[in-house]
Amino acid sequence: MDSSQGRATDGVLAAAPLLAATRGVATAGLGLGAGHLVAGLTRPDTSPLLVVGSVLVDGAPAPVKEWAIRELGTADKPVLVASVLVVVLALAAALGVVAVRRRGVAVAGLLGLAAVAAGLALLRPGADAGDVVPALVTGATAVAALTLSGGHPTATDPAEDDLPTRRGVVVATGVLGVTALGLAAAGQWLTVVRTRATSVVLPRPTEPADAFPRGLEDRVPGVTPLRTATDDFYRVDTRLVLPTVDVDTWSLTIDGDVEREVTLSFDDLLAMPMVERDITLTCVSNEVGGPYAGGARWLGVPLRDVLDLAGIAATGADQILSTDVDGMTISTPLAVALDGRDSLVAVGMNGRALPRAHGFPARMVVPGLYGYVGACKWLRRMTLTTYDAQQAYWTERDWATDGPIKVASRVDTPRPLSESAPGRVVVAGVAWAQGVGIAGVEVRIDGGAWRPARLGPEVGDDYWRQWSLEWDAAPGRHLIACRATDKSGRVQTAVRARPFPDGATGWHEIAVTVT
Repeated sequence: MDSSQGRATDGVLAAAPLLAATRGVATAGLGLGAGHLVAGLTRPDTSPLLVVGSVLVDGAPAPVKEWAIRELGTADKPVLVASVLVVVLALAAALGVVAVRRRGVAVAGLLGLAAVAAGLALLRPGADAGDVVPALVTGATAVAALTLSGGHPTATDPAEDDLPTRRGVVVATGVLGVTALGLAAAGQWLTVVRTRATSVVLPRPTEPADAFPRGLEDRVPGVTPLRTATDDFYRVDTRLVLPTVDVDTWSLTIDGDVEREVTLSFDDLLAMPMVERDITLTCVSNEVGGPYAGGARWLGVPLRDVLDLAGIAATGADQILSTDVDGMTISTPLAVALDGRDSLVAVGMNGRALPRAHGFPARMVVPGLYGYVGACKWLRRMTLTTYDAQQAYWTERDWATDGPIKVASRVDTPRPLSESAPGRVVVAGVAWAQGVGIAGVEVRIDGGAWRPARLGPEVGDDYWRQWSLEWDAAPGRHLIACRATDKSGRVQTAVRARPFPDGATGWHEIAVTVT
């Protein structure tokens, strides 16, 4: 071999580890893109990355989930998926280096990763054999790309015809990468299209809600709007991708300890008498002063009317075990659901059909209970049973069984750590005590005496209440705290508690600076 050929060989060999690692990433990316596209055409939640992410969500200890919600908020799911992607691509890079000398081992590694995703897909509730197809496509595509993307330099003296040029490897890797991004983008587009809201014409309620009052938001900048816009309503659940439900084939089954099993189509549900109710929902993951609460106008069938179709008069059940379209379960105390509060099987939110993000085509809404025990989304089954016989998803993870919402209030304005000019400052926020109602809110400045705030318009006992207080602010750093009292006389406790296992407690206190 002449010196020029030797220098060329040495150059390729020196670059081989980096080029091989990059090619490994590109081939795995191509496989993942192809799998994501196939999932978009079939079931979006069977995309291999999402399957692995879902298993991590289900297996994470409660403190880890609480930390993720507290620190990452609504970004927790994208961060999880991105983390899974980074780990997979790192493994693929290592396999790309291994492939330089031992292609068979690299192929086995890629197929092994695909097999893990396929196995996890089959372990999901309600899974069927077709759910493994995206993982199989991912593995097959990645192996084919690795095999066909060019020769492999070795430490021995390669034949000149087998020697890949650096440019050739870079071009092949670039083509793989661009194709991978294109496939992934196509799959994501299909997922978005398939999970968009479906146009459904809802019936008029037989019991419409009263006219909605004007809130304080027009006069008090920064206070939470009295009604939460649907697009702004909080979303906390375990889903990495929204379920896709065909309303024409969807049904709701009521079974278990009932006189007769009943199955309703969506049209059957819409044909029942509908009521409108203004109800505030709260997530148990909400920290003191947190954002996971929202007020909306719901349209639905009273839960009692739906259960009565199956006959529950002589039941020995103590819980409603609700199951969503993908097998997620939530348990609701039967006595609470039937104690006269406006519990609903809801189909509408703020004048429109439920968005997919909030449970289309039907969900439970039980005022006074945190969502993890009273707000099953994407509802498909309600089973009357006992807590001794069956446990739901969250109770299996040691969250409290009953989940009544605590009396709570928060300061919306001024914002924490903000700066204000001396003089008149409006302190304002919201308070809630669903099922009982808010009787009063008090504000304390710098640990002084509690001062009564002025309450905003009252919507109902199941709805939150805005409040405001004018404060003559002097220069300096100040602490502002609030506490609420419900209509039964119960005062919001000062005792601090984290959300796990039955909801956060304590006064919301913020620091501000007046300059």
